[in-house]
Amino acid sequence: MFYWVMKHVLVGPLLRLAYRPWVEGGKNVPRRGAAILAGNHLAVIDSFILPLILPRQVKFLGKSDYFTGRGLKGRITAWFMTGIGTIPIDRSGGAASEAAIRTGLRVLADGDLLGIYPEGTRSPDGRLYKAKTGVARMALESGVPVIPVVMVGTDEAQPVGRTLPKPMPLGARIGEPLDFSHLRHKATDHATLRRVADEIMEAILALSDQEYVDVYAATEKASTSSGRAPTPATRYLPTRRPPRRD
Repeated sequence: MFYWVMKHVLVGPLLRLAYRPWVEGGKNVPRRGAAILAGNHLAVIDSFILPLILPRQVKFLGKSDYFTGRGLKGRITAWFMTGIGTIPIDRSGGAASEAAIRTGLRVLADGDLLGIYPEGTRSPDGRLYKAKTGVARMALESGVPVIPVVMVGTDEAQPVGRTLPKPMPLGARIGEPLDFSHLRHKATDHATLRRVADEIMEAILALSDQEYVDVYAATEKASTSSGRAPTPATRYLPTRRPPRRD
């Protein structure tokens, strides 16, 4: 009920007026049943725009920091995140990562849509980064389809450091579902998980205009903050080289 009120009465109408959200490929999202929406992550507003353009609720896994902020801004952020269906998770790694995967699997077991950002954090510079294997693990253990999603314009509306996104049209491109159900028996095989995670990122990259960087976004953030030059990017993943030119 809270989600419906947020989307259709309190927040949704204002966001639609300010950002005129659009979608390409919306028919690729099933009307019922579980699925993973795996998308790029350019800005905080990604998690607000995607639910606006889909008729079904999307439950996101979000860092617990969104729910623990102090002051008015912290309370508003927590209220927003709760309203759009974000589930707080601990991203410190180790046992916390396993708990996050189990949380996601419960969402899928309930037949819901689960929103995941395979990069694990926002892109520090608008480029697409290497996926963590958690999305592959959830896809293989659950057997549900993975639907690639690309958010468009959100990094321009809300660049890193900007709290309130500027009004402008924002949208998403949604690709055809990826089926990994034939690999369920390999849900604990690391090489298979790595290959599936890369295939998911290839599908996201094919929908976007981004460059690909073959390192984790968190690693890139740490490296550039220490003064190192940005990692060179490509337009393809290492697992799929461009065709040879004779």
